[in-house]
Amino acid sequence: MDTEKQTTLGGSFTLFGKGLHTGLSLTVTFNPAPENFGYKIQRIDLEGQPIVDAVAENVVETNRGTVVQSGEARISTIEHGMSALYALGIDNCLIQVNGPEFPILDGAADAYVKKIMSVGIVKQNAPKDYYIIRKKIEVRDEENGSIITILPDEDFSITAMCSFNSKFISSQFATLDNISNYATEIAPARTFVFVRDVVPLLEANLIKGGDLDNAIVIYERQVEQDKLDKLADLLHVPHIDATKIGYIQHRPLQWDNECTRHKLLDIIGDMALIGKPIKGRIIATRPGHSINNKFARQMRREIRKHEVQAPIYDPNDKPLMDNVRIRQLLPHRYPMQLVDKVVAMGATTIVGVKNVTANEPFFQGHFPEEPVMPGVLQIEAMAQCGGLLVLSQLEEPEKWSTYFLKIDDVKFRRKVVPGDTLLFRVELLGPVRHGISSMKGYMFVGDNVVSEATFTAQIIKNKE
Repeated sequence: MDTEKQTTLGGSFTLFGKGLHTGLSLTVTFNPAPENFGYKIQRIDLEGQPIVDAVAENVVETNRGTVVQSGEARISTIEHGMSALYALGIDNCLIQVNGPEFPILDGAADAYVKKIMSVGIVKQNAPKDYYIIRKKIEVRDEENGSIITILPDEDFSITAMCSFNSKFISSQFATLDNISNYATEIAPARTFVFVRDVVPLLEANLIKGGDLDNAIVIYERQVEQDKLDKLADLLHVPHIDATKIGYIQHRPLQWDNECTRHKLLDIIGDMALIGKPIKGRIIATRPGHSINNKFARQMRREIRKHEVQAPIYDPNDKPLMDNVRIRQLLPHRYPMQLVDKVVAMGATTIVGVKNVTANEPFFQGHFPEEPVMPGVLQIEAMAQCGGLLVLSQLEEPEKWSTYFLKIDDVKFRRKVVPGDTLLFRVELLGPVRHGISSMKGYMFVGDNVVSEATFTAQIIKNKE
């Protein structure tokens, strides 16, 4: 159970290109960021504006790509760059843009991926903080039938099913079972647009930087020749026969389902706004930026509700330490041995278990008519679990003991009663120095934190 570390960029890089909506020449620079920094975006062409946190609550528009804003700092079409960061495991990044949008580039995330890989990825000191899906979560849009569902899974995977209102391109399916395949299977998938949608946008001067090099244009319903000629003039391409239905593009499709693969790219980009990497399987039906953001906001609420997640515990798994081994390391005996087994352990973290029964001796007086586990014993149990972590890293651990020096930040959130199974997660706050160790402990019943504390202990060699 070695702790996986957060990562950031190994260096800065800048990409140049036109904005899809403005047609302006833009640059976007991605910079390494300190640990626990998250994703932040800065409009460097504006003075006195705050740096924007790239989180779902700051999304202000999704009609023509994801738009975040704080104060006057408005930045649009961020989803392709965010998708690359998230898929490649970047936790922290400062993004500087010299205009109101990310450049459209080739209409995909391929350029972002290649630049990230060229500067490299570096580990940080902070542990990577996954949000692990424990139950089905679903968000629906009743008006258009869009649904996003996320289910428990050991890793991150995603499937999209799209149904287009078109006889030429009706239904498509795409899946990404392993995020490590993102660079080859998803990142090159270009954005797409239907002729019926692009003509009004072009006429309203809302798309100034789009062309056939950075988008798939789908001509699936015949229109009058003069309208199609006007579109061709706006895109600066030769006129085509209005009776020939199909794709209007310079580059051939890379996959038959390239459009739906791009939907996966967009979903991943919008999931980056959750603020934590996720372990779960997403199934998206008729996805789009609106439902994506609605789902990201719901996930943000779930994360706030379960800010500290309980460890995964399977009672069928063989423990790392059973009751016998614990008695060899700890001097505690009945009625003070308060850890039954250890189920996971890494260099800085340990997970232990105690089953609370009605026969606990402390229930005789605390309280006979309403048995409640004393808070001081909850702290003692967490400390014993932390002691097992520290002692297990010593030579001849049986010859040492740990003793409290200090307890801080104690919180009790609910009662512990007979029948509860307690899960302890204790982590070192720093290396052991001069025999002194500081730890943070959490105790869970089910998915809920019931108590927590920070404690400092001294490691002392037993008398011969």
